Amino acid sequence: MKSEHCEQRELVQWFRQTYKDVLIFAIPSGGARSPATAGRLKAEGVVKGIPDLFIPAWETWIEMKRTKGGSLSPEQNLMPLHLRGLFYKVLIAKGFEDAKQQIEELRDEVE
Repeated sequence: MKSEHCEQRELVQWFRQTYKDVLIFAIPSGGARSPATAGRLKAEGVVKGIPDLFIPAWETWIEMKRTKGGSLSPEQNLMPLHLRGLFYKVLIAKGFEDAKQQIEELRDEVE
Protein backbone atom coordinates (compact mmCIF):
# COMPACT_ATOMS: atom_id res chain seq x y z
CA MET A 1 0.00 0.00 0.00
CA LYS A 2 1.27 3.46 -0.90
CA SER A 3 1.99 6.01 1.81
CA GLU A 4 0.16 9.33 1.94
CA HIS A 5 3.42 10.93 0.76
CA CYS A 6 3.49 8.73 -2.37
CA GLU A 7 -0.20 9.33 -3.10
CA GLN A 8 0.25 13.11 -2.79
CA ARG A 9 3.43 13.13 -4.86
CA GLU A 10 1.65 11.21 -7.62
CA LEU A 11 -1.28 13.64 -7.53
CA VAL A 12 0.94 16.73 -7.73
CA GLN A 13 2.88 15.24 -10.65
CA TRP A 14 -0.34 14.39 -12.53
CA PHE A 15 -1.89 17.78 -11.77
CA ARG A 16 1.14 19.73 -12.97
CA GLN A 17 1.25 17.73 -16.21
CA THR A 18 -2.49 18.04 -16.78
CA TYR A 19 -3.04 21.66 -15.76
CA LYS A 20 0.27 23.23 -16.72
CA ASP A 21 -0.81 26.83 -16.13
CA VAL A 22 -2.48 26.24 -12.75
CA LEU A 23 -0.47 26.51 -9.54
CA ILE A 24 -0.79 23.77 -6.93
CA PHE A 25 1.38 23.74 -3.83
CA ALA A 26 1.82 21.86 -0.58
CA ILE A 27 1.31 23.17 2.93
CA PRO A 28 3.98 21.35 4.99
CA SER A 29 2.17 21.38 8.31
CA GLY A 30 2.24 17.69 9.21
CA GLY A 31 4.85 15.09 9.95
CA ALA A 32 7.09 14.14 12.83
CA ARG A 33 9.14 16.99 14.27
CA SER A 34 11.20 17.72 17.33
CA PRO A 35 9.44 19.84 19.98
CA ALA A 36 11.78 22.76 19.17
CA THR A 37 10.96 22.62 15.44
CA ALA A 38 7.24 22.28 16.17
CA GLY A 39 7.41 25.34 18.44
CA ARG A 40 9.23 27.41 15.80
CA LEU A 41 6.74 26.44 13.09
CA LYS A 42 3.77 27.22 15.35
CA ALA A 43 5.29 30.64 16.08
CA GLU A 44 5.65 31.18 12.33
CA GLY A 45 1.95 30.53 11.80
CA VAL A 46 1.56 26.80 11.15
CA VAL A 47 -1.98 25.74 12.12
CA LYS A 48 -3.15 22.21 12.86
CA GLY A 49 -5.68 20.82 10.40
CA ILE A 50 -4.79 22.92 7.34
CA PRO A 51 -5.24 20.73 4.23
CA ASP A 52 -2.17 19.39 2.44
CA LEU A 53 -2.53 21.16 -0.91
CA PHE A 54 -3.91 24.42 -2.25
CA ILE A 55 -4.93 25.49 -5.77
CA PRO A 56 -5.30 29.29 -5.53
CA ALA A 57 -6.86 29.88 -8.96
CA TRP A 58 -9.61 27.39 -8.15
CA GLU A 59 -9.97 28.42 -4.49
CA THR A 60 -9.60 24.74 -3.65
CA TRP A 61 -7.94 22.96 -0.75
CA ILE A 62 -7.13 19.22 -0.85
CA GLU A 63 -6.62 16.99 2.16
CA MET A 64 -4.83 13.79 1.14
CA LYS A 65 -5.07 10.48 2.95
CA ARG A 66 -3.82 7.01 2.14
CA THR A 67 -6.19 4.80 0.19
CA LYS A 68 -6.68 2.58 3.24
CA GLY A 69 -6.13 3.38 6.88
CA GLY A 70 -5.80 7.16 6.69
CA SER A 71 -8.10 9.08 9.01
CA LEU A 72 -8.74 12.73 9.75
CA SER A 73 -7.58 14.28 13.00
CA PRO A 74 -10.10 16.33 15.00
CA GLU A 75 -8.57 19.52 13.55
CA GLN A 76 -8.77 18.11 10.01
CA ASN A 77 -12.47 17.39 10.58
CA LEU A 78 -13.17 20.99 11.63
CA MET A 79 -11.00 22.88 9.12
CA PRO A 80 -13.12 22.03 6.01
CA LEU A 81 -16.18 23.50 7.75
CA HIS A 82 -14.28 26.72 8.41
CA LEU A 83 -12.84 26.93 4.89
CA ARG A 84 -16.18 26.14 3.21
CA GLY A 85 -17.74 28.87 5.33
CA LEU A 86 -15.29 31.24 3.60
CA PHE A 87 -16.49 29.88 0.22
CA TYR A 88 -13.44 27.72 -0.53
CA LYS A 89 -13.85 24.28 -2.02
CA VAL A 90 -12.35 21.47 0.07
CA LEU A 91 -11.66 17.99 -1.29
CA ILE A 92 -10.89 15.13 1.08
CA ALA A 93 -9.28 12.37 -0.95
CA LYS A 94 -8.41 8.76 -0.19
CA GLY A 95 -5.39 8.36 -2.44
CA PHE A 96 -4.34 9.59 -5.85
CA GLU A 97 -7.16 8.06 -7.90
CA ASP A 98 -9.86 9.49 -5.63
CA ALA A 99 -8.22 12.94 -5.67
CA LYS A 100 -7.84 12.84 -9.46
CA GLN A 101 -11.52 11.92 -9.89
CA GLN A 102 -12.68 14.68 -7.53
CA ILE A 103 -10.51 17.26 -9.34
CA GLU A 104 -11.87 16.20 -12.73
CA GLU A 105 -15.46 16.43 -11.42
CA LEU A 106 -14.72 19.87 -10.00
CA ARG A 107 -13.36 21.06 -13.36
CA ASP A 108 -16.44 19.67 -15.16
CA GLU A 109 -18.72 21.66 -12.82
CA VAL A 110 -16.81 24.90 -13.40
CA GLU A 111 -16.53 24.63 -17.18
